[in-house]
Amino acid sequence: MTYHHPRTLAEALDLLGAGPLRVLAGGTDLVASAGTPALGGDILDLTGLKALRGISETDTGWRIGAMVTWAEIAQAALPPAFDGLRAAARQVGAVQIQNRATIGGNLCNASPAADGVPPLLTLEAEVELTSCNGSRRMPVGEFLKGVRKTALQPGEILVAVHVPKAATQGRAGFAKLGARKYLVISIAMVAMRLEISDGIIRRAAVAVGACSPVAQRLRGFEQALEGARADDSDRWQPALADDISRRLSPIDDIRADAAYRRKAVQTLVSRLLQEVAR
Repeated sequence: MTYHHPRTLAEALDLLGAGPLRVLAGGTDLVASAGTPALGGDILDLTGLKALRGISETDTGWRIGAMVTWAEIAQAALPPAFDGLRAAARQVGAVQIQNRATIGGNLCNASPAADGVPPLLTLEAEVELTSCNGSRRMPVGEFLKGVRKTALQPGEILVAVHVPKAATQGRAGFAKLGARKYLVISIAMVAMRLEISDGIIRRAAVAVGACSPVAQRLRGFEQALEGARADDSDRWQPALADDISRRLSPIDDIRADAAYRRKAVQTLVSRLLQEVAR
């Protein structure tokens, strides 16, 4: 096994462009998935790349480096629209995991139960992918292709997550159901961002994770919420039920069956709506 520890992004891209390497960010997913104490294959360690670190406000929104840890996100001074992402960051594993695991690694691992994905969907987040041939950006919802599948091409590194300024308005929240609060894979999770004025929901973004191969926005429910009050359940409940039925595809597994997950989503969404709209 060859272990590469580049100090610049250009060096890392040259190494990756020369042949396939296993990319290591925080290592919390990669090591766990190896199945053995030693990692197999040649490793590209990104921990020395300063270009992939830091959270900053830009002219067009916010940039979160791919190597930013969940602990850093949880503690960051961000607008209230990021409260869902910050809440999710505090529930990614235990404190030790939060200090190592990165937002970029979480996205590239592409788990259906990744806690960070639903809040990123409500923030209209995009990923920035870079290779020796240049850079490109795409929405998080397009980057994630399925269970452990992404749009990363050979030679590409996820370098940052971008949140547009238009999506940094309003308030947000996150709710997760598991067998316990921490150190657990979600049965279901919901993220929500609302823009409210005079008690009326002007814009809504709602996403559900752990109930389909890729986390899903509830578009019909969002449309039903816009122009309504949070307590106007007669208006939005039918749309919520329809989206849960049509957009989600939960499975039966050791944690819960599909029917329970659908009911859990309905309860989580209803409770979170009242909490965020307060």
